[in-house]
Amino acid sequence: MSSTPYLDALRKDGFVKIPNLVPPHLLLALKASCKYTTDRARQGKWPYVRTVPKQYPPWQEWKPGDNIWGVQHLLHPDMGVKDIFAEIYFSDEILSVVKELVGLKDDPHGDEKLVMELFNLLVSPAQQQGFELCWHRDDIRPEVTPEEEEKLLQEKSPAGQQLHAQYNIALFDDASLIVVPGSHRRIRTETERAAAPHEPDLPGQLVVELQPGDAVFYDSNILHRGIYTGIDATSELGRMTLHGSVGLAGHGNERARQVLQHAVGEWVGRAQFSMEGRKGERAEGMRRRLVDMGSGKDLGYSLVG
Repeated sequence: MSSTPYLDALRKDGFVKIPNLVPPHLLLALKASCKYTTDRARQGKWPYVRTVPKQYPPWQEWKPGDNIWGVQHLLHPDMGVKDIFAEIYFSDEILSVVKELVGLKDDPHGDEKLVMELFNLLVSPAQQQGFELCWHRDDIRPEVTPEEEEKLLQEKSPAGQQLHAQYNIALFDDASLIVVPGSHRRIRTETERAAAPHEPDLPGQLVVELQPGDAVFYDSNILHRGIYTGIDATSELGRMTLHGSVGLAGHGNERARQVLQHAVGEWVGRAQFSMEGRKGERAEGMRRRLVDMGSGKDLGYSLVG
């Protein structure tokens, strides 16, 4: 059997689903923390949100009347329940998978090469009208030529491996992510190039169905989109899915732009975590390596819209 089954699946399909990755006791705490955090964000008591219908950063701070589809900066020093979020973000369960995916599985100093990046929450819009993301790759704009697309795909996954790992962790049932398996390794077909931004039935597409505690790690340049079904927030919880990324140190402005466009550089310098021992040392090292990436000013944005 392969010693890197998760990496093998990621290379082949562009995603790998891992059932029951979150321990039951932590899943319960995360559900409560995310409900509390989402309620506050919908009331304007947490300003860092993703608002309907904007798909990509920069996002504006919450204002009355906004309908949100995401809550930003779960590790922010002003986030009241950040220690619960830090427990899963810096956990062995998550980072053991990350290290396999970025080539550090057998490296005894692997922790010292990881970089804290993004940790956010994806939620259902609190109105009956839903919201859909268009088909995209996270860091390749749709208007590029086939030649440029091929060049960028090779640059962003040298030797078939990305310099970061990103994931969704479902806290409740989730069937929002739609992917085209294998599309992370090739340019778009003519059908994909000509498809409408919200094409509902792209050839080969697959809905990634997650149950509470399941995770999906995916290549950021797989063709994918998301569907956010609207809910009545007075009686429904809807979708609450953690969305995170962890990087590999030492790769300059290219990765810095992708991370710092989310404004995490504005507060990471004063972030603190209450964990002790090895996990606390790992968290501080990862935080410090993000600080070393800078503030992100003048680096621009990956996508527009």
